Order: sequence, then structure tokens, then C-alpha cells
Amino acid sequence: MVIVEEAERRARVVMSKVAEPGDPDVCRLVRDHSAGELLGRLRSGRRVDSPKVAAWAGRASTADYDDLARAADLVDARFVCPGDDEWPAALDDLVRLEGEAGDRRVGAPFGLWVRGAVSASALASRCVAIVGSRASTAYGEHMASALAFDCSRHGITVVSGGAYGIDAAAHRAVLSRQSATVAVLAGGIDRLYPVGNTQLLTQVLDSGLLVSEAAPGCAPTKSRFLVRNRIIAALSQGTVVVEAALRSGALNTARWARDLGRGVMGVPGPVTSVASGGVHELLRQPETLLVTDAPEIIEHISPAGEGLAPPKSGIVREIDLFSRTSRQVLDATPLSVPAQVHSIARTAGLVRDEVERELSLLRKAGLVVERTGGWTLAPP
Repeated sequence: MVIVEEAERRARVVMSKVAEPGDPDVCRLVRDHSAGELLGRLRSGRRVDSPKVAAWAGRASTADYDDLARAADLVDARFVCPGDDEWPAALDDLVRLEGEAGDRRVGAPFGLWVRGAVSASALASRCVAIVGSRASTAYGEHMASALAFDCSRHGITVVSGGAYGIDAAAHRAVLSRQSATVAVLAGGIDRLYPVGNTQLLTQVLDSGLLVSEAAPGCAPTKSRFLVRNRIIAALSQGTVVVEAALRSGALNTARWARDLGRGVMGVPGPVTSVASGGVHELLRQPETLLVTDAPEIIEHISPAGEGLAPPKSGIVREIDLFSRTSRQVLDATPLSVPAQVHSIARTAGLVRDEVERELSLLRKAGLVVERTGGWTLAPP
């Protein structure tokens, strides 16, 4: 990876204001040539191979590095580039998606704005995204909290979008452990949005990170929310959708995760719940794994054969510890009317000697009693 020189870094800072986050043409031009060359062409009026050149040139004429640097300094933000020690290399996988057609055609970021006292690359080494509906239910928030708390307890960084509902529940659960969580913002790194989560996002800075592709001062528009979802998906080894309606933006994050080859997981809800309709539709897709707890998430994002979730089973009863023959005898023993050994043997399909031996073992276990006239089950 080539180290970005200071002049090029400054140009990328300006281009983060000039171009829309994820604009594939700008991302490609910066990567294949340089932000410095592109910015120079825009400001000099030289030809740029893009139909968006007029919009870019207009913004380039007003975007100022010193203004952006001052805005970043006010909130202790920094700009990191591919090749920096802090750069999360997982984001480079987005290059593979630049050739997609349609509205989801985006580029790999050429830089990120970051706030927080920890390294972005360190936090991104083992991450899971937990996302879902803003209009969440008590069930959804409970599940998001439980999953985030337990994932964090196992040393996994929880990534989300800082929004109301499921995102906020996941962040809060991690913060209750004073552990690291990452919130990826749609607007500028200096604009904590939604405003109602300002306190929450400020708390994220104590142990985690705020991340944005947009320059300071940029508004969190609808299109920027959808584009930032690819950052959430790319930073994480897997994405868990806890609760989402059929048109939820969380499903967009899951699609990014799928296209990147990351794990896609869903938490089922009541089949009658509109809030879980999108998750259930997602779970109908073969690439989506149904998960109900953190061990199942950890298994899915771990290398093959590692982090395996313990098998689930029902309550183990005392009789489950006995042999199949013992269970046959117990099933054949009446509840209240005593039965002779030969009658129990006939019902169980066993020979008399086997039944006598098993009845003796079951009596010692307190499961059967011998009465006048035969054997019965022991009273509960």
C-alpha cells in the first residue's frame, strides 16, 4: 500500500467536500491518478472525464482545506487514508463493487473522517454490525442489547449507524460495559445526528469511534445514509439485522454485506410483526443465517472450525441419563394400578429378567416403587 503524501492528503480532504461520498467516478480517479491532479484540473478548468464535472468544479472553487481542518480540529477529528497505519484495510474490498450498475454503484473510499481515542484499524480487526429499524419494538431493542452486550463481552467490536431504535440499543449495551463501539455517520463528523442521540454519540467517543466519509459540515441526506451503509457492512465480518420492516434501510446494509461476501444474519421476530417482516424475507434467502444469540454470531464470523457455538438442547431430565431399556421399562410401568413384572415385560417388549434388573435400578433412583400386587411409578 502506497503511503499518501501530505499534499495528496490535503487534496483528498478537499475532495471529501467536493464529491458525494462513494461517488464511483471520483473514487476511481483519485485511486488511478491522484486527488491532487483531479483537484488541479477542476480548479483550472481543464477537462475531467466525468459528466459531473460542472458540479465538482463549482464545489472545488469554494472548498477550502484550512476551513475543513479548522472544523475538524474543533471536534478533535482526523482524516485517515488508505496506507495509513490506522486505515481499516477491510474497506478496500469495496473496490470490487465499483463496476455494479444502477443506484448502488459506488466506490471504495479514498479517506475517512474519524473521531475517538482509539485506532480505527484496531477496532475493525474483529467486528460485527448490528442494525435494524428506527421504529423498533421492545422485543427488538431487547435482542439488540443482548446480542451487542454478549458480542462485546467476547472481544468483538459492535458497529452500527447511531440511529434511533436498534442502532441505539446496540451502542448503549456496549457502552454499559465501557467497551468500544463504532458509529458510522451519514453526515459530517462534526454533525451528531440524529440530534436526539447526541449524548449517546458523545459517549461513544469515550471508548470507541465515530466515522464518516463526508467532510465536516455535510448534512446527513437520505442518499448519504444508503451510501454509508456500505461502510458499516465493509468494516464488519458479518451483519446482523435484528428488526426491519420490508422497506427498512437495514436491509440495504445486509445487501452490501452479501455483495462483499460477508456473513448475513437475521434475528426472527413474531410472524405477525410488521417490524420483523423484512428480516423474515431476508431469512428466506439462502445466504442468510438465522441467529438467536451471540455464540451463533461469533461462530458465523469466525474462521472455519473456530468459535463454534455450543449445541442447544432442552432441559436434561434424570431419566435421560438412563439407558434406552430403562426408559422402555419406565414407559411400560403404570402410574397407579400395580402391574406384575411379566405384564410390564410384555408391554415393554422385553424379557422378564431384563425388566427385573431395570426395575431394581429404577427403584434405587426413586422413579418406581414396589407395592402389593406389583410395580407403579413413584409419586411425583
